[in-house]
Amino acid sequence: MEYFNTLEFAQSLDEADPLSYLRDEFLFPEINGKTALYFTGNSLGLQPIKTGEYINEELESWKQLGVEGHFKGKRPWFHYHKFSKETLSKITGAKPGEVVAMNNLTTNLHLLMVSFYRPDTSRYKIIMEGGAFPSDMYLVETQVRYHGFDPGDAIIEIKPREGEYCLRNEDIIDIIRQNAESTALVLFSGVQYYTGQFFNIQAIARAAHDAGAYAGFDLAHAVGNVTLNLHDDEVDFAAWCSYKYLNSGPGNTAGIFVHENHGRRTGLPRFGGWWGHDEQKRFMMEKGFIPMEGADGWQLSNVNVLSTAAHLASLAIFDKAGIKHLRAKSVNLTGFLAFIINEAGSDQISIITPANPEERGCQLSLVIHQNAKDVFDYLTRNGVVVDWREPDVIRVAAVPLYNTYEDVYRFGVLLRNALTLLPAEDEL
Repeated sequence: MEYFNTLEFAQSLDEADPLSYLRDEFLFPEINGKTALYFTGNSLGLQPIKTGEYINEELESWKQLGVEGHFKGKRPWFHYHKFSKETLSKITGAKPGEVVAMNNLTTNLHLLMVSFYRPDTSRYKIIMEGGAFPSDMYLVETQVRYHGFDPGDAIIEIKPREGEYCLRNEDIIDIIRQNAESTALVLFSGVQYYTGQFFNIQAIARAAHDAGAYAGFDLAHAVGNVTLNLHDDEVDFAAWCSYKYLNSGPGNTAGIFVHENHGRRTGLPRFGGWWGHDEQKRFMMEKGFIPMEGADGWQLSNVNVLSTAAHLASLAIFDKAGIKHLRAKSVNLTGFLAFIINEAGSDQISIITPANPEERGCQLSLVIHQNAKDVFDYLTRNGVVVDWREPDVIRVAAVPLYNTYEDVYRFGVLLRNALTLLPAEDEL
């Protein structure tokens, strides 16, 4: 698509956008009495208008039915984890039995590693991207220590080449091959939180399997953002949160994927809980854990109904839109964002997110070469909600569910003003 840096052009794209109606499904914060230009769906998605309605329906069931709400009402609580499966399977490219909403992201990764990180004295290493989100670094470090290994030896972090921000796919594959004999697990992000790089999940999973290792993914920044094909890509396991692109509220319920090849393996080691036990025998209260087939067999406790109600409110919007349609809009919207940023000051800004749309989602990470924090503060004062990362990076996410081309254009005007009005460092 050819872009033009005018308000009229941006508005014409919005008028032609078949998904423009989705913006009205969300609530926007206000800054100085005006609707904010909100570009931080990569950190916390906006609240759907119907979130309160969904939660209140469950409060009403609790009020009217008490404990009988587990088996009566619009969405009986006993089956609550099943109501999100169909939509989550479409978003992740999975079968419904391979996904389930439960717990929180890091909790889920720890639980999955009980099953998929089974080190021995010869095959014990974990390969991950360097600079992963701290949660994943701590997760892997403590898992390795728990099994009696030294993180300095057992964890292989793949870092970008000198002078580069993103990893090259061939370097990832080469390092997996070089460590094939000693690697137990390859654990990567789907989309890297700092750079916004969308990794080649299929290639990484294939390389891990060729090396005799499992392949797992943290999809916190990928789910609801990019098109995923977890089943066909033969990913062994994955986990995600729901408060970023899935717009389900701060710290809300997360989710997991377990490939059906493993979901059928009832003897696979895991930590068991009542809600992961055979549903038909759950109330017999007998000894002997019998896991549910599929991802459900990794559940521990019964569903947090009130928080999952908020999750369902957002997933209903994804059902309406369709992830493939959202991704198609995202490619164009983020392309326009990149164009506008370069128009604002390509000599003062470097976009470190890959330029290839196939290698990124909707987030662009900007290195501001001078007065970076002042630029961020200027944007904030003028009603723009973006994300700051030390030492000089601003992350901007144009979310196709609720951001518009006009939002992007207006962001560009303010960004250009910030770069023009602030003095150069050598003038300070």
